[in-house]
Amino acid sequence: MKEIKSLSDLGNELKASKNTYLLLVKVGSESSDCAMNYYRQLHFEDRNENLLYADVSRVRDIHPNYGVNTVPAFLTFQLGEHTNTYKGCNNVDFFKNIIEGNFIKANRPAGDEVQKSVTVYTTPGCSWCTRLKSYLRKNGIYYSEVNVAADQSVAEELVRRTGQQGVPQTDIGGEWIVGFDQKRIDQLLNIK
Repeated sequence: MKEIKSLSDLGNELKASKNTYLLLVKVGSESSDCAMNYYRQLHFEDRNENLLYADVSRVRDIHPNYGVNTVPAFLTFQLGEHTNTYKGCNNVDFFKNIIEGNFIKANRPAGDEVQKSVTVYTTPGCSWCTRLKSYLRKNGIYYSEVNVAADQSVAEELVRRTGQQGVPQTDIGGEWIVGFDQKRIDQLLNIK
C-alpha cells in the first residue's frame, strides 16, 4: 500500500498499472480510521494490485477531481479510468470482493444494464440493518454501507434528507427507503 501525495502522483500510478485502487481518508476521523484499518489488512498472494491511499486533509486536489465530498471513499480505476466510488467504512471482505470482482449482478430487464446505486445507512448492532444487508447479498445486489454512528455529520445529513433518525435507511438510485421494506426494495432493484 502506497501513500499518494497529489493528483499528479495518482496520474503516474494510473499510467503504471492496469487496475488501481485508492482509499481517500481523513486521518483522525473515526470512520476513516476504521476503513484504513481494514484496508491495511488486504493481502493478495497471486495478484499484483496497486493499492493506494491519500489523506484529504493533506492532499486537497484528488477528491474534488472525482466528485468526492465525504470520506472514507474507495475509488477504483481500470486502465487509467475511474470506474466506481464506494463510501463508508467497509471491511476486508468488501475490499477483496470489489478488487476480485466477486459481486454478482441482479437479474434485470433487457436494456437496463447498470444496477442502481445502493447505499445502506446503518449502526452497529442494528438487527434490521443486518437483515437488510443479508437480503441484498442473497440477491446479488452490490451495496455500500455507511455507519452513521461513526460520523455525526453523516447522521445529521441523513436526517436532513429523509427527516428520519432510525436505521436502516437505504438510498437506491436517489429514492429513499426507511426501514426494511422488502417489497419496495424488490421493486426498485427488479428482484424477482
